[in-house]
Amino acid sequence: MIPALLLYTITVLMFSLSIALVYRALHDPTTSRVLDRLGESQPQLAEKIQSMAWLDRAFLQAGLGRPSEHLSLWLSLWAAAIMLAGLFGGWVFSLAFVVLPPVLLKLFVSWRYQRRVRRMVEQLPQLLDHCVRSLKAGRTLADAVLHAINSSTDPLKSSISRVSRNVQLGVSLADAVQDFAELYERDEFRMFALGLKVNHRYGGNASELLENLIVLIRERDQGARKLKAMTGETRITALVLALLPLLVGGYFMLTNPTYLINMWNDSGGQHMLLTAFAMQTIGSLGLWRMVRSV
Repeated sequence: MIPALLLYTITVLMFSLSIALVYRALHDPTTSRVLDRLGESQPQLAEKIQSMAWLDRAFLQAGLGRPSEHLSLWLSLWAAAIMLAGLFGGWVFSLAFVVLPPVLLKLFVSWRYQRRVRRMVEQLPQLLDHCVRSLKAGRTLADAVLHAINSSTDPLKSSISRVSRNVQLGVSLADAVQDFAELYERDEFRMFALGLKVNHRYGGNASELLENLIVLIRERDQGARKLKAMTGETRITALVLALLPLLVGGYFMLTNPTYLINMWNDSGGQHMLLTAFAMQTIGSLGLWRMVRSV
């Protein structure tokens, strides 16, 4: 048994090292520095964002940096955790370490993105109002937007500062804001980009356009708040249904811990618990999707 475990350990380590070597070969730092220097003078349009890896894109949306810079290290740690879980806890714990980390990471990144972009949308009317005051003071539209970006606060400032960088690299203001809107995938940002593009192509009163956009964004926010208040009972019901089995299991562990332990040691009880866990996971995901669609 021990030689087989050692062979399994060596195999997992060699596989992790091979992945790390391949990743380093594909992402050589010298080549990356040369490409970065060559790309400094090129505008960063939406096509570049679309060609980014989905993992980097998700982390960039959540404001967490680029995980691909240390991907080999994280994959090695994950493989080591799976191996240790298999050695000490058996195949069930090994399977849990295979499935749970990606799921939890996805949930955390999605939660962080939703919270961050919600705050950015709340700050957008203030930025547009600053643009309107600058336009009425005699600034051009591009100067008004860039000055409003510099005067804004985080998290909107750190996110929309990519617009200032792209404009400095030679991209038009409308294309730079369109690139920002496509990255964060919110209708409010897309409307802002569309308004700038229409004004850039056909002209018109920019201050009046931005004032109407401010009113529209605030009305959308008020409607979303009313809908959230009206569907509060549904969301609470879904939360209770999702947490009830977990609370019951925790109650059993506190009052009679040997009950679940004996069930786990029995083969039939083990299958029953695994089936219940799978059904609980599927039901929670179904309730989550239903609540998001409300």
